[in-house]
Amino acid sequence: MSATPHARRRRPRTNRILAVAAGLATVGTLAAVLPAAAGAATTSKHEDAKQGRYQDVQLLSFNDLHGNLEAPAGSSGRVTEKQADGTTKTIDAGGVEYLATHLRKAREGQKYSVTAAAGDMVGASPLLSGLFHDEPTIEALNKLDLDVTGVGNHEFDEGAKELARLQNGGCHPTAGCYTDKRFEGADFPYLAANVLDEKSGKPILKPYTVWKKDGVKIGFIGVTLEDTPGIVSAEGVKGLKFKDEVETINKYAKELERQGVKSIVALVHEGGLPASTDYNYNCDSPGAGDGISGPIVDIAKNVTPKVDALVTGHTHQAYACTINDPAGNPRMVTSASSFGRLYTDTTLTYDRATGDIARTAVKSANHVVTRDVPKAPDMTKLIDKWNTLAAPIGNRAIGYISGDINNTGTESPLGDLIADAQFAYGKELDPETDLALMNPGGIRAPITYAAKGSEGDGVVTYAEAFTVQPFANTVNLQDFTGAQLIQVLKEQVSGSNAASPKVLQVSSGLTYTLDLTKSGVDRVVTDSIKLNGAAIDPAATYRVATNSFLAGGGDGFPTLGQGTNDLVGEDDLVALEKYLLANSSAANPIAPPAANRISVVR
Repeated sequence: MSATPHARRRRPRTNRILAVAAGLATVGTLAAVLPAAAGAATTSKHEDAKQGRYQDVQLLSFNDLHGNLEAPAGSSGRVTEKQADGTTKTIDAGGVEYLATHLRKAREGQKYSVTAAAGDMVGASPLLSGLFHDEPTIEALNKLDLDVTGVGNHEFDEGAKELARLQNGGCHPTAGCYTDKRFEGADFPYLAANVLDEKSGKPILKPYTVWKKDGVKIGFIGVTLEDTPGIVSAEGVKGLKFKDEVETINKYAKELERQGVKSIVALVHEGGLPASTDYNYNCDSPGAGDGISGPIVDIAKNVTPKVDALVTGHTHQAYACTINDPAGNPRMVTSASSFGRLYTDTTLTYDRATGDIARTAVKSANHVVTRDVPKAPDMTKLIDKWNTLAAPIGNRAIGYISGDINNTGTESPLGDLIADAQFAYGKELDPETDLALMNPGGIRAPITYAAKGSEGDGVVTYAEAFTVQPFANTVNLQDFTGAQLIQVLKEQVSGSNAASPKVLQVSSGLTYTLDLTKSGVDRVVTDSIKLNGAAIDPAATYRVATNSFLAGGGDGFPTLGQGTNDLVGEDDLVALEKYLLANSSAANPIAPPAANRISVVR
């Protein structure tokens, strides 16, 4: 295995990703010659002895940035901190200008420092990045000196070919080049160990890479959740196969060990749910991992002890826990919330004698990306450049609101608004449309009332709406029987959604009771399901509007993939814009919906 840095590496730091898994990648290449000014020398035995047996390595990590270059608004831009007296403090957080400052400050005085991410760096991005197919975010990550990231499910929103372009560079195949300078792609490797090309059976990107500095070697393996096809559009994962996370990590950990790499970190785009949403919650109280649940727990318990730490994501939660490995030894598992609001600082103590991490010495903590530090000038310049290009589109007013319309809760005000918008649009396409259903995961941010930039209070701009619904899903109409509609509502709390329910947002007129004191499908009270006050008739036909992702059975709703009499409209952002323009004005803004269509019993 050769020691080869990335050809476009511009960073002045000397710690780099040097060795990669040669021969397994089908996209992306690294240059063969290391620039003399930035090379990492191999130390002699005498130098090792002089340096001491143990060497602390700083691992900085984050996850689920989702192209949030500007400071995210509303609840998406805040974290909560538990105080010593038991109270909770809310802190404004996030923004790549501040993230850069915090990371650079954290690296000061750290000779051995590596920065890694656990997927969803792009996708579901605000207009500033999403409008340009996330080229701005890749440029920002290059400036952040990111060393390596695993892929997440959102890296596949536009398919494997687009992900390869983000890695390698080049103009977008349909949009072309956005500036007079060619997009260079990522300076860091994307890892996708468990994402295989169906035809070749090989990973579509490098499965692992090795970071080296002065005799210290740390391997990184990157995987995304096996269920990615269930939460990404079918077109995005066409021709791909997603393998089990644990089996894949264990396979490549053995391969790394055969190559003499005994210190290994897994970048896993799958996560957990801590018992508290406070970023500094101690999820090891009273014992290791007692305060966390979710898929990452089983993964961590089964990943080989050869792996020394897991950097995770996907659930947008904050935690730094120890979960016992299969040998019963505690192992650090971390996640840094989302949208660049936190970063994790982990100390890995490397044993030069064994080449392994002394796990008993590993320590980790999440830190808030506060906005009380100076903005990084290079990030401000980058944001200004792309904002100038986006402004003619993004600043256009498309509606007015009288207060914040939030996207939190089992049923959210914004969920109701979007469902109503799609219902109204569906009625335009076909007057026989009866209702609309919206998946909560497709609502990416609240619509806030407070002014931003040149926007007046209560004005909703196209950029804000794009941030809410960035996927460019079409609005689809399909026919379902009443029995199928009832089954759809039961799928919110059963099948793949049993452990973590996905409650669909419903348009005006559809009402029912969700009893969370019960279990399984009984949580949906069938007799309570009504449309405009009348019980759903199992034998009748209902015309339902959904987005194209749901219409394909996405998010664990297979019955929604069985509709008939399909009619495909424009994208869902068009539907939202039409609704806001038709139903609001400066004099008569839309009030936040009451979110009273689903009665929840707890």
